[in-house]
Amino acid sequence: MISFKQLTYALAVAETRHFRQAAEKCNVSQSALSTAIQELETQLGFQVFERDNRKVLITTMGREFLSRAEQVKVQMDDLNQMARTTQEPLSYPVSMGVIPTIGPYLLPKVLPEVRRQFPKLDLIIEEDQSEVLVSKVRQGDLDIGVLALPYDVSGLHSFHFWDENFFLICHQSDELAGLDSVTHEDLAESELLLLKDGHCLKDHALAVCKFPFKQGSRSLEGTSLYTLIQMVAGKMGSTLVPELAVDQLMLQSPDLTALPINEPGPHRQLAFICRLNYAGVNNIEKLRELFTQQLI
Repeated sequence: MISFKQLTYALAVAETRHFRQAAEKCNVSQSALSTAIQELETQLGFQVFERDNRKVLITTMGREFLSRAEQVKVQMDDLNQMARTTQEPLSYPVSMGVIPTIGPYLLPKVLPEVRRQFPKLDLIIEEDQSEVLVSKVRQGDLDIGVLALPYDVSGLHSFHFWDENFFLICHQSDELAGLDSVTHEDLAESELLLLKDGHCLKDHALAVCKFPFKQGSRSLEGTSLYTLIQMVAGKMGSTLVPELAVDQLMLQSPDLTALPINEPGPHRQLAFICRLNYAGVNNIEKLRELFTQQLI
């Protein structure tokens, strides 16, 4: 019979397209993994992979098999999670993905209390962009994700735990610095610095601005909020920052000013996401309550 171990090895090879890297991912020797894959292909009666010394390809039948194997793995992971729910709450490993515009500013506020209340929890944290995290939650590679909404999370549960607005960060020499707040009309006239494409914060910021931002020739892009703040400090323009990140980002920049955006909010919502059949929903509820309390 095909074993769950064989499925896991095959999925690792499909992900890495490399037998040695797949073996390292599965914490086994390369020879053990190769033997298991060969036995699997013998049982199936067809090749899943074509391999030579330089690359690994997936056969047509292999793609169909791996698609079904992935579904089996997700279901098995959820069954294991269901078994854990009978244990003490949050007393086992949980993998959580966080986007870069949330993680550095949220986690320092909540993790100390998470550790205090749930000392047995082994929280494995991964940081990546929303698209990657949603995909990994769907595939079962992550238990839960922390995203900023609105974002397309169709087919997943979402558990909202915080609302926040954006602030305009500008240099004190900027003509907007003397205002009490700014509107989307003010933003349209500013030299706005934004994150590169792929960050959902850029889309949220543009929604607040109320323009599609076709002025590409006037914009400058950064790879992180910290980089954008340094660009503002260098008088290259202004930027939009979520409320949760304002204090930490401006800590070392006394020449900058933070102005509230006078546009209807909240400008984004923070939420947990998980699969519809994820067995640890009760534990997400506990984390949601804890996160909210720590952010008030």
